[in-house]
Amino acid sequence: MAETRRTIAPAMLQVSGLNVYYGRSHALQGVDLAVQHGVMSVVGRNGMGKTTLCKTIMGLVSASSGSVRMANQDLLGLQPAQIARLGVGYVPQGRRLWRSLTVDEHLRLSTGRRRGAWSVERIYDTFPRLAERKNNGGGQLSGGEQQMLAISRALLANPQLLIMDEPTEGLAPVIVSQVEEMLIRLGEEGDMAILVIEQNIGVATAISDKVAIMVNGRINRIVESRLLANDRELQQRLLGVGRHSEASPEHDEQAATNTRANAETVQTQRRAGPTKIYVSNPVIPNRWSQPISLARIEAAARVVTGGLTGANDSNVQRNSSATGRAIGQPIVIVAGTLDTKGPELRYIRDLIKASGLRTRLVDVSTSGKISSCDVTAQEIALHHRRGGPGVFNGERGQSVTAMAEAFEVWIKRQPDIAGIISAGGSGGASLVAPAMRALPVGIPKMLISSVASGDVGRYVGPADIAMMYSVTDVQGINSISRQVLGNGANALVGMVKARLHEEQKTHSSDRQAIGLTMFGVTTPAVQQIAAELEGLRECLVFHATGVGGQSMEKLIDSGLLSGVIDLTTTEIADMLFGGVFPATSDRFGAIIRARMPYIGSVGALDMVNFGAMETIPATYRNRKLHVHNPQVTLMRTTIAENEAMGRWIGERLNQMDGTVRFFLPEGGISALDAPGQAFYDPDANAALFRSLRETVRQTSTRQLISVPQHINHPDFAKIIAAAFREIHGVSTIRKRVAK
Repeated sequence: MAETRRTIAPAMLQVSGLNVYYGRSHALQGVDLAVQHGVMSVVGRNGMGKTTLCKTIMGLVSASSGSVRMANQDLLGLQPAQIARLGVGYVPQGRRLWRSLTVDEHLRLSTGRRRGAWSVERIYDTFPRLAERKNNGGGQLSGGEQQMLAISRALLANPQLLIMDEPTEGLAPVIVSQVEEMLIRLGEEGDMAILVIEQNIGVATAISDKVAIMVNGRINRIVESRLLANDRELQQRLLGVGRHSEASPEHDEQAATNTRANAETVQTQRRAGPTKIYVSNPVIPNRWSQPISLARIEAAARVVTGGLTGANDSNVQRNSSATGRAIGQPIVIVAGTLDTKGPELRYIRDLIKASGLRTRLVDVSTSGKISSCDVTAQEIALHHRRGGPGVFNGERGQSVTAMAEAFEVWIKRQPDIAGIISAGGSGGASLVAPAMRALPVGIPKMLISSVASGDVGRYVGPADIAMMYSVTDVQGINSISRQVLGNGANALVGMVKARLHEEQKTHSSDRQAIGLTMFGVTTPAVQQIAAELEGLRECLVFHATGVGGQSMEKLIDSGLLSGVIDLTTTEIADMLFGGVFPATSDRFGAIIRARMPYIGSVGALDMVNFGAMETIPATYRNRKLHVHNPQVTLMRTTIAENEAMGRWIGERLNQMDGTVRFFLPEGGISALDAPGQAFYDPDANAALFRSLRETVRQTSTRQLISVPQHINHPDFAKIIAAAFREIHGVSTIRKRVAK
């Protein structure tokens, strides 16, 4: 419990609501950014305001409003020299060296401002090339050497905060790699916070865990580096020049697709196994393009997939997978461990093929054996972050986990998936289930397994996976397995064909769907909100039992929800304090990724859920408990726990780019949190609200709204419904629903 009482240290750099104008041009538009210890990268196209942000922090450009604080020290209004003395180092774009001074003179001039670990001797150890050139003038250095010297000059100030504007600009790939390694090392040492402005996506994602994307003078979003590195579509949409040129993006994409398809067709005719295709320019070059690093080219390389099989098409087997992609016809994935389940999977494949659907047989076995299929296990393994050695490592448990990760990455990159089916035991189910869960809701998913008669929650999760018990073990084709596997294959065929038929129709849905979270103790509120929105939206209610919140967010990721009223966030209490209905650490993640409008509240955060009384952990036995029913016991959250929940939720709200309205019902947050009820505790609620206010960076689009009513009061429901109509632009006149 002591851990929950820790206060979060202030950010080394905190930029809030920063606005900067050049004349009438609004260069920075309400920038919010926090940098803790370690490295934070900011990327964006030219002209987005990145350099202006650096200059404003350093006092070189005046801000019209907002705040810039370093370790709670306000920097706005100070002169650049004062800011430097406070411990801010700056590596400007263009290096800004003196041509007449030698390397050693540059360094000696920079020492003595602040005491610390960096000295001239350490600089020479870190950059041996500078030691070799110590007597050369600044004008006699190469571009890479000049950049090393500019970085060294800033490090000698022993800063608490180091700001670097385009540190790899114009450098040769080998020098880029050296700078990248140095930044990674500095971040790991943790002596300073580092803000890096970078155009090179490969460098930006390699040196920091998170990357801020700047668009039109604003921080558009902050994403995990691994997600940005692997999401080519996101890179193109937010950073790609082609998306913002006069040419049609569809035209550019189609041309690129045709080029890739032709290249893959030629390669397929020559190859006998999986082949990697490298593109020397992963992005469309322009006049500002920087050299492409080897790491980035490697990350952008694609693996050619084997041929497809389809009914009445004798030539398809000889064509590459690119042909199928270019044609754009839907494909059913048949996946499993072909080294042990080959006959069964091929039997399923043949039944689906006979129905007229195209198929792709994928091997995810970890034995390393080569099997006849469309996509080999070796090819799937190349999609693991460590490649083949990370999968085929000789340790079964680790290999299965790694192959499952690789298959999930692979399947996310496949277009035109119409359905997926697999058959196997517990190991086979563990291999394919994560990839199935990664697919959008609505794509048919069938898993035939001997484990389907037990607890299948860890396989299905929040996804719409249909599991069928194999009756006998999936081991050979016999009179029983033939019927079971056949039923599974034909069921998938029916689901796929029905879905394809529906997609061909023109839909004009009268109502869009929204998600609402509910618990028993917030049921009156959700029912009243749904009644207020009747005829305006289709209200899908999710029971906040851990998997309920995951299911709602899965629909958001699948693009099936247009909005959220997340009234009941109780799953966070269970996640933080060991309850039986926990959220995952990705709670709110789908809302952040979708940048959708969000309405939320603190429903049922007054309780942690456990099973029967005898199952409560010993450390909680003396707490305030309430027996909800013989199988469910509730524990009241304390002041310290409410403070921790407020911080956790607040930090996630800060990551949301869409409009946010988060409501604080001061009259009580559940049916048990009311005068005379078991969990009534105004002090605990006050701690929750106070923690949220201290953590959330409120803006014109991100607001905490206090309401005096209880969460289940009719007026509270009306306030929520009114806020929904406002941020979604919905008319208050209800649509007439056809009877």
